[in-house]
Amino acid sequence: MSASNTTDVFSKMLKIQAIATAAVAVVALVLAGLNAGLSAVLGGASVIVGAYAATMVARRSKNKNEASAILINLLKAEAVKILVIIVLLFIIFVVFKQLVPFALIAGLAAAALFSGAALSKLNV
Repeated sequence: MSASNTTDVFSKMLKIQAIATAAVAVVALVLAGLNAGLSAVLGGASVIVGAYAATMVARRSKNKNEASAILINLLKAEAVKILVIIVLLFIIFVVFKQLVPFALIAGLAAAALFSGAALSKLNV
């Protein structure tokens, strides 16, 4: 997969995650109010930021051809993604006192689920 194709795949994935997060946020806003909508956005944003950080790490292996080097870099990217999500969620829980946990989890789940769905639907 070429570098430009990889960038295109990741940008499409991030766009689909943002759309899924926005849809969940609108539903949460309508059903439970402003704090729920904002909680859903923050949950989805934590996954999106984590995925973006992982893409930065994963792109470092674009010039490597050894399977072990590529695998190790992908595992590092996944670890970075999880760490970023955990740190952001911790910050959100500490700072946002009006947090609606169910909406946060719904936004997080939508972004996480649609990242896998986005990658499976893209022609790579």
